[in-house]
Amino acid sequence: MAVSITIASGHDAVALHAALHHLVPQLSSTNPPPALVQVESLLAHDATTQFLARTEEGSIVGVATLCIFPTPTALRAWVEDVIVDEACANQGIGRQLLEAMVARAVEVGAKTVDLTSRPGREAANHLYRSAGFETRDTNLYRRIP
Repeated sequence: MAVSITIASGHDAVALHAALHHLVPQLSSTNPPPALVQVESLLAHDATTQFLARTEEGSIVGVATLCIFPTPTALRAWVEDVIVDEACANQGIGRQLLEAMVARAVEVGAKTVDLTSRPGREAANHLYRSAGFETRDTNLYRRIP
């Protein structure tokens, strides 16, 4: 399937909102899809860049979020919520999204591009390793406020 990878703008909010209602449940059973106001906020935020994979007909079949932020030691990039419609799996769409995000991170001068993935997501982990991401010897901590 031929897709084009683009960066979403505010004009894409309604279409992205609809796509996320279909895609988010494929990634997470515990996090609901965002409301339209949340999608608009995401698209307006300076630290986030939302990537879209669209078919020739304009349907959104994949999404991924790149967060870029300064720290005292470097400009960093973080990949979140890479989701490709299950109906379009194994067609290289996830890799295209990753490559576009890495290119954007390089373009803006990020020192690193990081991501996390649950061990059970075997296909995703295979994709990340094959795209040049390496497992780090680190601990990930989370606190829910």
